[in-house]
Amino acid sequence: MKKQIPYVLSIAGYDPSGGAGVLADIKTFEALGVMGLAVTTCITYQNDHQFEGVHWLSRKKIKNQLYPLLNTYKIQYVKIGLIKNLVILSELIELLISYNKDIKIIWDPIVSASAGYNFHKKISVKHLNHILGLIEMITPNWEEIIKLTDKPDASPAAEFISKYCNLYLKGGHNIKDLGTDRIWINKKEFVLKARNATSISKHGTGCVLSAAIAGYMALNNTKLASCELAKQYTYEFLLSNSSHLGQHKINR
Repeated sequence: MKKQIPYVLSIAGYDPSGGAGVLADIKTFEALGVMGLAVTTCITYQNDHQFEGVHWLSRKKIKNQLYPLLNTYKIQYVKIGLIKNLVILSELIELLISYNKDIKIIWDPIVSASAGYNFHKKISVKHLNHILGLIEMITPNWEEIIKLTDKPDASPAAEFISKYCNLYLKGGHNIKDLGTDRIWINKKEFVLKARNATSISKHGTGCVLSAAIAGYMALNNTKLASCELAKQYTYEFLLSNSSHLGQHKINR
């Protein structure tokens, strides 16, 4: 009897280049051997190096995509990416939990595009704290965690967020120790050093990492092991070719 392949859901933006958003997430899920499902929150006008704008879908249209999936598939793990605001994010998380109180949600808080386009100009502390109390893990980079918390530096920002939920602080913008990631699981800190420091930059790397964490968790790895495996997967993604768009290799 074949083992049931777990379903993993991505709720994120649609990037026509396929480097980020739901397309990148689905590629990652497929490579890891989990069944990927996707709900689009917006359509972006971009390629791998230019961002020209975004068309946000209404919360009704987002939820109408969700209902058939939640009514059909047993979804245990969800990765959430680009969302218009924290109010909509909070509603979507509460909807997911209403269908499955044990659902595990990984939020990749995209505050701005790499091309410089800002998505969230004002962050509500009240909504942020509520969201952090409901999700399994948040995966910001150094710049995002400062913008989210309005703290002066990544370290006090991480200490603040780690009180509410598990945290994967990506080290790609860590100038002092490039590529070194810091993780808080159940308020205990772990450090993931880069196997080899690399200055290679690829479009959608943050999306790939958070999707890989969700995928590895769905395959019954511990949270820490999932983070370690996801970091390795992302490293291989970075080295996959010389293009700004990475390739996903089947990893089963």
